[in-house]
Amino acid sequence: MKNIFWLLPIIVVLGWGGSAEAQQAKKVPRIGFVAGSGNPSNPGPLVEKFRQGLRDHGYIEGKNILIEYRYTEGNPDRIPGFVAELLQLKVDVLVSTSVSGIRAARRATKTIPIVMRTTVDPVATGLVDSLARPGGNITGVTTLQRELSGKRLELLKEAIPRMSRAGVLWDANAPGAIIGFKEYEAAARALKIQLQSLEVRGPNPDLAGAFQTAAKGRVSALITIGNPVLGRYQDQIAELAIKNRKPSMCERSDYVEAGCLVSYAANQAHQYKRAAYYVDRILKGTKPADLPVEQPMKFELVINLKTAKQIGVTIPQWTLMKADRVIR
Repeated sequence: MKNIFWLLPIIVVLGWGGSAEAQQAKKVPRIGFVAGSGNPSNPGPLVEKFRQGLRDHGYIEGKNILIEYRYTEGNPDRIPGFVAELLQLKVDVLVSTSVSGIRAARRATKTIPIVMRTTVDPVATGLVDSLARPGGNITGVTTLQRELSGKRLELLKEAIPRMSRAGVLWDANAPGAIIGFKEYEAAARALKIQLQSLEVRGPNPDLAGAFQTAAKGRVSALITIGNPVLGRYQDQIAELAIKNRKPSMCERSDYVEAGCLVSYAANQAHQYKRAAYYVDRILKGTKPADLPVEQPMKFELVINLKTAKQIGVTIPQWTLMKADRVIR
């Protein structure tokens, strides 16, 4: 008995040591995030919403989750390299907010889960089999941005009844924007509105030249197709639209906050938080193929009355009554 009691402290110490080693050995999940907006020193509000979404699910960066961020900073040519780099790091989940990033990841891996936040129809573009049963290793959130093209033109025409010709500002290097321009063309034909292409090319788009083309073409209003490149220049786009007295319809509410006239879109901040929800589900063992792709249930109409006053436009009362938010 005396010998047994002598061994007890050693057994207890060994037990504690083994427990500590097991805790240290527990794998901390690593997430790869390819961001179309922001930069390392200023990630921006959308990346912060993703982080907030992770915190809501109990994840603290540097403690129980690691995130490898890669910022394109307006240069989509960097995306394939970033995706390859993150996959080589053997991340547990890859998050991408661009069509080219999702496609690059889809080509490179069939096993690492991919969480997307995309503006295109992921079924029509072949990213997933269906929204309800995506199949494969991709799932996430779609804004159904492209399906709103006709509605945006209708709202713009309602706000600017005299509009007969609209210019479309878009990045011709971006796959999503190319799809978007075709959607606007189809919608414009149905509404009997003439469209003029105001294409620019990133990463350094000639916005001043595009507005000069718009003036020469006598466009009545402007539509901006949002993408990571143009998102970096939203303040300049708003300033040029006001300077040229062009009513502007945008695809994100932050453009309206920057000074564009009106936007009609899903809530971006909410969608970035939902991307974090998908990461959480996957880390807890759910396969991407079993997680339906989420689409927005509601779209927001945001109007900037301060801008309307600056460019001499009176928004009809029935349009204002539809607005979810009015900036004065």
